[in-house]
Amino acid sequence: MRQAYIKPAAAIGTVAAAATSALTLGPELQAPNAKAPTRPSHTTPRKSEAARSGSHRARARDNERMRGVSQALIEFANHHRQPPGPGIEIFDKERYRLVLQPDYPIPGPNGVGWIRCSAGEADEIIDEVHAAVAPRHLPIMWVTDPETEPPDFADYLARRGILPEPLAPAVDVMVLPIDADISSRSVEGVEIHDALADAETFRRADAVNAEAFEDPERASHPDQLAMQERRRVNQLEAGNRRMLLVTVEGEPAGSAGLTLHPPHGAIITGGAVRKKFRGRGIYRTMVARRLEIAREAGAAGLSVWGGPMSAPILAKLGFVPVGWRRFYLDTSTA
Repeated sequence: MRQAYIKPAAAIGTVAAAATSALTLGPELQAPNAKAPTRPSHTTPRKSEAARSGSHRARARDNERMRGVSQALIEFANHHRQPPGPGIEIFDKERYRLVLQPDYPIPGPNGVGWIRCSAGEADEIIDEVHAAVAPRHLPIMWVTDPETEPPDFADYLARRGILPEPLAPAVDVMVLPIDADISSRSVEGVEIHDALADAETFRRADAVNAEAFEDPERASHPDQLAMQERRRVNQLEAGNRRMLLVTVEGEPAGSAGLTLHPPHGAIITGGAVRKKFRGRGIYRTMVARRLEIAREAGAAGLSVWGGPMSAPILAKLGFVPVGWRRFYLDTSTA
């Protein structure tokens, strides 16, 4: 992706400063540790025993961390529903929930979840959603959860050619208590900027996200630029949205989002680091900074959908899994 490098906006923090306290970031959008398919074991007894021991240690670690997680935070992470807001259209139906963001025309921001219907109604719901979305020409993501009914709803989608999202077909719902301590090593030349401060900083942050998640460019013609600016203004008007841009020596390196819902919790989303900057602690820095922002806002903790790349990192930072989501990509409505 083409990337413009212009004078960065005024920094709202630096890693050196953030390292002295708990820092922040998160569709981390963006997922769970994928479970490998079961295969006949060809490991030696010693290796097998070591694997079991490691699994037991991991479970013990998660059990210890869970003692510090409130039931209220778990409930928030698993059952919070995005409220209507500027630029966000919500269609609450008895059997499903449709969310559309026309100025963000990618699957994810546009999607269907909370599906609760009988098996005999599944095809009817798919048809109903398609009829509502197709005139908007928006791709959508179907999202299932542990309480989805019917439990085999994905089979109904598959018969329509709607298959698991290829990059992150499943994610872990993960939480972190607000009193967690995430230290961040100092990274030379790193600055954290308020990406909502002006149109250019937002454009640079959005470009990082698009590149990291392998999306098409989002600002290649005037219509896209206009939609992008409306998204920025809508997030400012919402009042509880935050977006960060991390630069290294002035070059965009990472971006991340945060939505505050105090006192219940805060949701971190869209944590993205460009490939050339991975492995330097940028992602950790963004998580830490967002934790700090959530703490200042009076939130009980962080919630995130951890993807295949982010979930292992999040687990090392103290996040624990409390649920899951599965994604099914539907481009028939685009």
